[in-house]
Amino acid sequence: MKVAILSPVTWRTPPRKYGPWEQVVSVLTESLVNSGIDVTLFATGDSITRSKLQSVCSHPIGEFPADAKVSECLHISHVMEQAATYDIIHNHFDFLPLTYSRLINTPVITTIHGFSSEDIVPVYKKYNGHSYYVSISNSNRHRDLDYLDTVYNGIDEALYSYGSGMGDYLLYFGRIHPDKGTAEAIQIARQAGKKLIMCGLVQDQSYYDKEIMPHVDGHNIQYLGNVGPEKRNALMGDALALLHPISFEEPFGLSVVESMMCGTPVIAFDRGSMKELIVENKTGFLVRNCQDAAEAVHSVQHIDRRICRQHAIDLYSSRVMAGHYLRLYEKVARRRGSL
Repeated sequence: MKVAILSPVTWRTPPRKYGPWEQVVSVLTESLVNSGIDVTLFATGDSITRSKLQSVCSHPIGEFPADAKVSECLHISHVMEQAATYDIIHNHFDFLPLTYSRLINTPVITTIHGFSSEDIVPVYKKYNGHSYYVSISNSNRHRDLDYLDTVYNGIDEALYSYGSGMGDYLLYFGRIHPDKGTAEAIQIARQAGKKLIMCGLVQDQSYYDKEIMPHVDGHNIQYLGNVGPEKRNALMGDALALLHPISFEEPFGLSVVESMMCGTPVIAFDRGSMKELIVENKTGFLVRNCQDAAEAVHSVQHIDRRICRQHAIDLYSSRVMAGHYLRLYEKVARRRGSL
């Protein structure tokens, strides 16, 4: 089987720091290669992969700004013009590639990583029944669309080591944005009487300047910036718990899974996919507000960190994700007569 995987070009695949979609694509690609699948990755030219790499964008547009529409159009058309070469095209680049799907014979599987707004849904609806949609959580399915299956995002378990949680601090790891609850994390840590370390890309500068920066004192409340994989592993492993006080219906939470892979329990607001990722009282706590979250902090010592780790390996490892997608590739290819 020959598979083309279309990654975004906002960040490198895998990303140097932030880039959740690119991270998932990288993990999937490398795991498929390990399984002996003939994979071609369409991504930025500086991407790192053991698969075949094709690119028309030499560098990520998130790091080297260019006209995004031009880069995206060239990137998508590059794979579509070679569609007949592949048995499956696996699209991780949102809705735009769907507009080519009726012009080619190769089946297109699109992983929907979330809906930026209801405004993009008409595109998905137009190609519903012709393309194949995969959701990353059951909670993120749109009522007007049909789905091939749900496949949870996987991570490379080899990059996450089991930690002791002896750092005696709470961790916030995610975009600095109101949706992700950065300010609420500060409030929770203060109510619980614990030090907070925050990491992530500043996506809303005004929010950071007004709601976050005034509380950063370098000791009780620390902001370490947009850290990379090496620091991420150590910070997660040493943390008492990860705080994830989201204020939106999050499709998935990579940091939640990464934390559990390090053995660190998660305290999250019960929104979106959180009830699918976290096992209550086993791998963390689902709470309604900051007060409940602060109270949960005092219960994390009763969580068995080994169970957190095993739960993540069983459901969110690279092998599990790649195996699930491979079964879907084979199912779709047989349905379309490609195999």
